[in-house]
Amino acid sequence: MVAGFKASTGVRSIDGESATFTIGQLPKLTMRLEPSMFDAAIFDLDGTTVDTLGDFVVVLNAMLDDLALPRTDAAQVRPLVGKGSEYLIGAVLERALASRPSSGTNGQHVSSQSLFDSAWVRYQSHYRAVNGQQAHVFPGVIEGLEAMRAGDWRLACLTNKPTAFAAALLRSKGLDGYFAQVFGGDAFERKKPDPLPLLKTCEALGTSPSRTLMVGDSSNDARAARAAGCPVLLVTYGYNHGEPVREVDADGFLDSLSELSTVFGFGATRPVPRPGPTAT
Repeated sequence: MVAGFKASTGVRSIDGESATFTIGQLPKLTMRLEPSMFDAAIFDLDGTTVDTLGDFVVVLNAMLDDLALPRTDAAQVRPLVGKGSEYLIGAVLERALASRPSSGTNGQHVSSQSLFDSAWVRYQSHYRAVNGQQAHVFPGVIEGLEAMRAGDWRLACLTNKPTAFAAALLRSKGLDGYFAQVFGGDAFERKKPDPLPLLKTCEALGTSPSRTLMVGDSSNDARAARAAGCPVLLVTYGYNHGEPVREVDADGFLDSLSELSTVFGFGATRPVPRPGPTAT
């Protein structure tokens, strides 16, 4: 079974029949996605394969408690996830300092920069202890990874989270066996959305960017993929910095990673068409 994407109509053709699918608009051309076009896939971690928001909230609050700063919550943290630990810590410090009563500063100005080094050490220590305890694998992830492994795709996990934390999290959730390579935000000179991490990951997998699919949850993933020359699919349930994910320039959107079986025709089960407009 071949799944063809018609970006201009938002319709997927299945065995000659049309079925509505949630597809992003390609800027210049209609792209056809099928297994023969790919050798590998690169998966993001936070917000794509594992819901780590609970971990972040617990760790950041422990860090803030150590610094005698006001606590944060999931609603504030969610849009900050995905740009790396440095950005996350800095943004949380800025917000905490801004919300602290002026009387607590004893008349002295305290900047997030002056607290960053201390906050970083505390964050790393707390994250090492908490990593994975408040996190869970998103529904459909195992099914999607199993399907791609059965299709002999080479898989890598690429995240802006530090490599050691990423590897430990994947092990704790039983996902490490799916990935031939795991790279974090400290693995290369630059992080996503720079294309360098994707290019280096393709190199490690022994694949070309054009034959390597990026699967993520945010504009960071999509921008990095576009710049690197990788096709990109985004999940709809992730974080995306608090912005609507369907507004991101991507080649398609998945409500679950289990839909990868449908998109690429893995397995024998014929998908049930999703209600939607008829192609014209």
